[in-house]
Amino acid sequence: MASKIRKGDNVQVRRGRDRGKQGRVQRVIGPTKMVVEGINMVSRHVKDNPGVRQAGIIQMESPINSASLALVCPQCDTPAKVGFQILDDGTKVRFCKNCKETIG
Repeated sequence: MASKIRKGDNVQVRRGRDRGKQGRVQRVIGPTKMVVEGINMVSRHVKDNPGVRQAGIIQMESPINSASLALVCPQCDTPAKVGFQILDDGTKVRFCKNCKETIG
């Protein structure tokens, strides 16, 4: 089955401490987890890795459940439900259920 939210999509958080924030999907981990830029930030204690990074406490994104995210439609710029439709040429595309426009 095709995924409603993909890498590179702009999403808005619907639940949790980051509710209302928007960010771009950086990585999709399986069918239910995603890493979103600037969302669900956690502190990690890291060791020194010569030539790569310095030791200390760093802020990084942690995966978030895809059920807590809503895709932001590029045309109407609002969080929207996503549907699928098959075009005349046989390609399956996503569309916004608010404005009925296809999402690339």
